[in-house]
Amino acid sequence: MDKYIDLLKTLITTPSFSGEEEKAAEVIRKFLTFEKVFFYTKQNNTWAYNKYFDHNKPVILLNSHIDTVRPSVSYRLNPFEPVEEGDIIYGLGSNDAGGPLISLLATFIHFFERKDLSYNLIFAATAEEEISGSNGLEIVLPELPSLAFAIVGEPTCMSLAVAEKGLLILDCYAHGKSGHAARDEGENALYKAIEDIQILRNYRFEKSSEKLGEVKMTITQIDSGTQHNVVPDICHFVVDVRTNEFYPNNEAVNIVKGLIRSEVSPRSLKLNSSGISPYHPFVKKAKNTGLEIYGSPTTSDQAIIPFPSVKIGPGNSARSHTADEFIKKSEITKGISLYIKLLEGFNI
Repeated sequence: MDKYIDLLKTLITTPSFSGEEEKAAEVIRKFLTFEKVFFYTKQNNTWAYNKYFDHNKPVILLNSHIDTVRPSVSYRLNPFEPVEEGDIIYGLGSNDAGGPLISLLATFIHFFERKDLSYNLIFAATAEEEISGSNGLEIVLPELPSLAFAIVGEPTCMSLAVAEKGLLILDCYAHGKSGHAARDEGENALYKAIEDIQILRNYRFEKSSEKLGEVKMTITQIDSGTQHNVVPDICHFVVDVRTNEFYPNNEAVNIVKGLIRSEVSPRSLKLNSSGISPYHPFVKKAKNTGLEIYGSPTTSDQAIIPFPSVKIGPGNSARSHTADEFIKKSEITKGISLYIKLLEGFNI
């Protein structure tokens, strides 16, 4: 257990912002080398196969990410210094997703030399999850054999997320006409944007999901104007949309376009809602183990996995992206134990 906690501490001391994960990838590769595990690489991604990989058996992917967001300005502690206070380890990325990452790695190492498994395991530590980038898991999946199932490591308090909301980011542009603020001239794009924002704030998508609830729209950014005495001719605002399974992202975009006058431009349509059958063998085993089953409001790399998957890991999603982020060592210990329990004797 100590070597995994030490690995987490090393990762905390290694800045690994999305797109800049080179040094964190080297930390993972150094650890695998020490454990005598052969690995593959592509850009800042690293993956490895269990020792007795059998092409006649189904393959399970154990995946988590090595990148972090940038630290909040509200940090009280040094985000790159792993501070221990009793059971707690503070540090950027400790919770999201350092704890889940090292717990899945420990689970992979636990099963690495087993010859009696009914499945194969692939461990993958990937990049750019926090920005939904195209140089992370997305470029690793084509390099892998056919996969039957995936466990995505994210902080879920070791509850099992069997569904996950999709993510849609909309850049919206209200257009007007510039003029002098002192005279009654021009068309104020900011006012037009405010009207559209109010429409979106009050709109409710008709279909609500039993697992994921309603589609949620939140205006998160707004930008307009060049100086105090010029009527702005354009206003840009950003809408964060979390979709459920009833609304594919392209359909949600069309609905928003029909609601407002502003120009609507989606950044990507690929992060759709995802889910797994409640009758999947892993879900049934998790239920029998007593794990809580739920639908997650947050989006992860699970959104780009085109085969059955679940999201589960130690830590708490509420701590992610917060100042003085932390995880508990006891959560990691419990996480490793539960991962092993769920995979021990598992048949897919």
